[in-house]
Amino acid sequence: MNLHTLTAHALQELLLNRQVSPADIYRAVRGQIDLVEKKVGAFARLAPAPDFNGLADKPFPIPVALKDNLCISGQETTCASKILTGFRPPYDATVVRRLKEAGALIIGQANMDEFAFGSSTESSCYGPTKNPWDLTRVPGGSSGGAAAAVAAHETIWALGSDTGGSIRQPAAFCGIVGLKPTYGRVSRYGLIAFASSLDQIGPMTKDVTDAARLLKIIAGHDPLDATSVDLPVPDYTQSLRCEVKGMRVGIPREYFIAGLDPEVAEAVTAAIAVLKKQGAQIVDISLPHTPYAVATYYIVATAEASSNLGRYDGVRYGRRVRPPEIRQTPIIDMFEETRDQGFGEEAKRRIMLGTYALSAGYYDAYYLKGLKVRTLIKRDFDQAFQTVDAIVTPTAPTTAFKIGEKTADPLSMYLSDIYTISANLSGIPAISLPCGFSQAGLPIGLQIMAKPFAEETLFRVAFAYEQATGWHKRVCQI
Repeated sequence: MNLHTLTAHALQELLLNRQVSPADIYRAVRGQIDLVEKKVGAFARLAPAPDFNGLADKPFPIPVALKDNLCISGQETTCASKILTGFRPPYDATVVRRLKEAGALIIGQANMDEFAFGSSTESSCYGPTKNPWDLTRVPGGSSGGAAAAVAAHETIWALGSDTGGSIRQPAAFCGIVGLKPTYGRVSRYGLIAFASSLDQIGPMTKDVTDAARLLKIIAGHDPLDATSVDLPVPDYTQSLRCEVKGMRVGIPREYFIAGLDPEVAEAVTAAIAVLKKQGAQIVDISLPHTPYAVATYYIVATAEASSNLGRYDGVRYGRRVRPPEIRQTPIIDMFEETRDQGFGEEAKRRIMLGTYALSAGYYDAYYLKGLKVRTLIKRDFDQAFQTVDAIVTPTAPTTAFKIGEKTADPLSMYLSDIYTISANLSGIPAISLPCGFSQAGLPIGLQIMAKPFAEETLFRVAFAYEQATGWHKRVCQI
C-alpha cells in the first residue's frame, strides 16, 4: 500500500482501525520526498522528525506542508526571501497551533514566490519549484511549493495563502484542490503579511473531502486577529453530498472572452454541462467591472505590500548588510544596502509600485480610486448572489506555462491571475478543483465562488462535480 498517495480521510480510516501508525505514514511521505524532491524543489526546508508519542488520541496525525510565510515557533521562516535569512519566530501562527493540537506532523516549509509576489514560484531565493506533471513547467504561485508537494505526494495536505489567487491558481496548474476561505474565516495571526486586506490562509489537498476537513481544523474566531470573524464553524463534511438539483449556478460572460485557452474553455464548458445534468440551473450573469480587477488589484495590493515591507530594514530581525563605505549616514546606508541585497527583483518592483501609488499627489489618483473600483467589484458579486447560489468560472486562462516563459514580461505574469483576483477584492470564498487535462497532459482547474461565509455551498457543488467525474483520482507519476 502506497500510503503517501492516499488522501487524509483515507489515512484517518486506517489509523482509526489500527491498520497503520502515524510513524508509518510519516516514513512513507519522507521516502517519497527522498525520491522526488531533487526533481521538484517543493520545499524551502524540511522539518525535524516529529515526536510520535501521544499521537494515538489525536484526530489528524497526518503529514502537512506549510507555506514558508506561516510562522512556526523556533523554526526559520523566510517567505523565500534573503532579507529574512535566520528569522526564527518566537510563536506559532494560529493555524499552526491548531494543526499541532490536531496532531498534524509538519513535514516541511513549502517553497513560494518571494513574499508571495508572483504566479509561478520562480522568484524564490531558493530557486524555482517545478510542476510534477511536467518538470519543464511552473507549478503556479505563489503557493507553488505547497501545490507541487501535494501533487507529487511529498505531503498528504498543505496550507497556502491566497492574496490574488495564490492557492487556487497553483492548485489548478498542479491538478489538486485549493480553497480560499472568506476573508475573516481563518485567522491571519502569524501569517507574514503581503496585503493585509486581501491575504487569507487556506487548504491545498488531494480532494474536496480533505479540503473540508482541513478547513474545519483551521477555521474559527481568533482574538489575536482583529479581522477574524466571530461566527460558528460548521462541520463542512455535512455539505459533502451529491445534490445540486435546483441550485442556481451563474456563468459570468466576462470570464469567457478572448485570451482564454480553447482547451481550458472546453474543459470548463464540459464541467458546467455536468452540473446541469445533475440538476443545477445554469444562469448567464454579468460581473461588469471584471475588466478592471487586475489594475485595481495591483494598486491596492502593492500599496499594502509597500507599507508591510517597510519593517524589513536590517535592524529588528532578519538579514543585515553593512555598506562597504559611508555614502550618506551609517544607518541610511545600512537600510539601503540591506534592502538592495535582501529583496529580489519582483519584490523591489512591487514595493516601488506601491510606494508610488501612496505618494503625495498620486494617492487620490491611484490608491483612492482603486479602493472605489474595488467597492464596485464587490457590488457586482453582491448583486449576482441575489439571483444565484454559486458562480463557476475557469481558475486560470491557460494551463501551466514553461519555466522562464513570463519572467521577462511582468504584465503577462500578472494576467495569469485574472480569474482569481476578484474573489480576494470582494472577500468571498472560492475553490479550485480539477476538471480535465490538456492534450499535453496538463491539469485544468474549475473555480467555484460563493457569497461570504458560504463555504458549505462551495463544498456541496465541488463535491457533487468531483464525484461525478473523478478527475481527482488521476495520480501524478513522477
